[in-house]
Amino acid sequence: MKIITREVALKNLKNHLDTNLRQFALEHGITTYETGKQNKGWKGQVLERLAGLENNCLKAPNGQTFELKSVSFIIVNGLLKPKETMAICMINQQELLRDAFYQSHCWNKLKTIILCAVEWTEKNASESKLLDVASFDFDPKALITKEIQEDYEFIRNKLATQGYESLTGADGKWIQARTKGKGHGSTTRAFYARTCLIQYVIDNC
Repeated sequence: MKIITREVALKNLKNHLDTNLRQFALEHGITTYETGKQNKGWKGQVLERLAGLENNCLKAPNGQTFELKSVSFIIVNGLLKPKETMAICMINQQELLRDAFYQSHCWNKLKTIILCAVEWTEKNASESKLLDVASFDFDPKALITKEIQEDYEFIRNKLATQGYESLTGADGKWIQARTKGKGHGSTTRAFYARTCLIQYVIDNC
């Protein structure tokens, strides 16, 4: 079983900057939207392959674990700007009530990430390039991490005092708790990184 460290995954991904992800998907049998229904996870599947995280590989343990995330970006005046928020993890009510920030699933998913900036041109575009790759560790002593902790604890307290249905995307400076996806009757909620947090990671990696 091959072990992939963050350093190796980062190097592998950077070797594929400007790669057309959709073309790669087609060449490797990963469905995008050919069936008429979009496979929302296709970019993640492609990026995992490019990082070296195939079926016979594992992320390295012992402090070298990481989360591989991707976000669609547009280019404005030559600068990368995130087009969307980034899902961090699903919310389990019992766990959120029980766990303080540094013991939470949210922190475990966010603290060490590789963020892939993927080009967005239009829906179901024939081309979608890998524009940039950022590796980032959130320092518990940093102001931004403390403010993310404040967001989390505010949301946690709101759940305890006002209930699950009170959690909306309006809360939080850096992270938010809102319905998974775009609604349509969905009641499940997830933590998302706001675009300002994504921009911070890209600008400070």
